[in-house]
Amino acid sequence: MSIEFLLTSIAVILLPGTGVLYTLAWGLGRGMKASVLASFGCTMGIIPHILASVVGLAALLHTSAVAFQAVKYLGVLYLLYMAYSVLRDKGPLQMDENKADMPARKIITNGFLLNILNPKLSIFFLAFLPQFVPATTQNATLSMLALGATFMLLTFVIFVGYGTFAAATRAYVTSTPSVMTWLRRCFAGAFGVLGLRLALSE
Repeated sequence: MSIEFLLTSIAVILLPGTGVLYTLAWGLGRGMKASVLASFGCTMGIIPHILASVVGLAALLHTSAVAFQAVKYLGVLYLLYMAYSVLRDKGPLQMDENKADMPARKIITNGFLLNILNPKLSIFFLAFLPQFVPATTQNATLSMLALGATFMLLTFVIFVGYGTFAAATRAYVTSTPSVMTWLRRCFAGAFGVLGLRLALSE
């Protein structure tokens, strides 16, 4: 495994996207434990994309406009749903400690769906992983799976880092209602913008 792969992966993961926003929202709203669950869900959502790339299913999304559009618009609808959920009282940014916590399974599932419903991830891995598999490799499939697993581990670690930062600032946020209102609108707007970008992608 090359240092180029590690550095490129870290750079890609650090870029703010839906998974980062989701993890930050739970860190701010419910603290460290919730952010770790969100990180885990987003990381698990990478698995289908890696497997699709390894077996060639991502090529179908790349060549079939119908398949790509179908998955894409499901992802757009889910991102818009996340924007709505951030604004409502039961979303990830709810701050009322008297309210019941969202089940861990639901936090993980929502994070999983956020990533699995983005067809661009499969195409990304289809183009990304083979670049780091040497031509002399005896088992290219196994090598790609190993690279994918490393990418997932890096994703989880970096997302937990984002969540830790969010949880650390939670006390300030909870004590300042105006900041909370501003954050709700910003996170909802960010999810909406990401949904629009996905809708316009080809």
